[in-house]
Amino acid sequence: MDKPAEQQIHRLTIEGYSSDGSGVARLEGMVVFVQGGIWGEVCDVRLTHVGRSALWGKVAKVITPAPSRIVPDCPHYARCGGCQFRHMDYGQELEAKHTRVYDALTRLGGVENLELPPVLGSPKVDRYRNKAQFPVSKGPRIGFYQLRTHRVVDVPDCLLQSGAAGRLRQAVKEWMTAWSIPAYDEKSRLGLVRHLYVRTNRRGESLCCLLVNGRGIPREHELVSALRAAEPRLTGVVLGINRSHSNVILGESYRTLWGQDFLSDQLCGYTFQLSVPSFYQVNPDQAEVLYNKALEFAQLAKEDTALDLYCGIGTISLVLARQAGMVWGAEVVPQAVDDAVENARRNGVTNARFLCGDAGEAARRLAAEGINPAVVCVDPPRKGLAEDVVDTVAAMAPRRVVYVSCDPGTLGRDVKRFAQHGYDLTRAAAVDLFPRTAHVETVVLLSRQTAE
Repeated sequence: MDKPAEQQIHRLTIEGYSSDGSGVARLEGMVVFVQGGIWGEVCDVRLTHVGRSALWGKVAKVITPAPSRIVPDCPHYARCGGCQFRHMDYGQELEAKHTRVYDALTRLGGVENLELPPVLGSPKVDRYRNKAQFPVSKGPRIGFYQLRTHRVVDVPDCLLQSGAAGRLRQAVKEWMTAWSIPAYDEKSRLGLVRHLYVRTNRRGESLCCLLVNGRGIPREHELVSALRAAEPRLTGVVLGINRSHSNVILGESYRTLWGQDFLSDQLCGYTFQLSVPSFYQVNPDQAEVLYNKALEFAQLAKEDTALDLYCGIGTISLVLARQAGMVWGAEVVPQAVDDAVENARRNGVTNARFLCGDAGEAARRLAAEGINPAVVCVDPPRKGLAEDVVDTVAAMAPRRVVYVSCDPGTLGRDVKRFAQHGYDLTRAAAVDLFPRTAHVETVVLLSRQTAE
């Protein structure tokens, strides 16, 4: 039989979900990733890409709709790659995320008899994000990349973002148009404006940063005036310099054009100062659920020492400090370490210390100094833990490892690695910080088999 061709339409049954939220079907023994499909549906699927071992397509017509299918409430959904689940109700989205985490921990992690409670859903499924990063392209178009491309879809108002982000986006677009400010072009590496970055806090204040391919911009005063007029609760305007020939968003250096270069926010009863490059969870209400679950899993006593690897600006470290005798936080980004130290001081936390270094190096340094944590908490980026970090943490022999993950796949891989060192997964919880998207956070407790 001939291999399927692009643009052909085939009637398929959706049998599950992929890691990016696509439906999964099968055609002539090949896996088909179907954009817009829902588990259990029969759909006519138009093939958009034919690979060597897999196919990609999108729903052309739903023949047998699932009860959870809804009409997408965003006019940009079909083109924008920001959301993956606006064609289904929130209950089905949580089911899809539960399946993804369960499969990763059992198939990749080798966990048997896994008890995974229902995903802890978000009370807000729209307007929950406190940070927007809009790519900018010729037009100007300011919005988000079309799915699996670098073509920018112009999005006047994103339902995931705050209203302030939309208003500041419009002000930048009008400023660029009025003064003929060129957008950056990835292919020619010419042009100026690369990204618009907006951070908001729970009080409704905003910090705005323009990332540019150069050391400055024309019409600075006019930009600041436009942004302040568009958003009365703006606290600062920052220029980020990014001249790299890469997809990196944030800058190599920053200059304040007006106001302050940081924003303060409340999380878990603490006040945190956030600069533009600071890592901070985008859904603060659900971040509190996640961090409190991590604290619950840690089971700390007042005599315990805890180590928080990938501590960022110290959010989890300060939460752990409520119950531990001492917390050590480690982070490779020097500015984040400075922010963590200042955040501890600002909040009157005296039993937290921070050091700069990558996770493996920091753990080895503390071990060499005779510091033996009862609990190690890790919150790595999407790529998970390097194998030497797993080895180093296991060599410290903590009673418990609390692993906070933003990627179920790498979490499953690392759970299996820890199992080889005698650590069993004893508890797990999934928390939805990113409604309407395919992302999901998970926290697991890994207990040493020889623990008392």
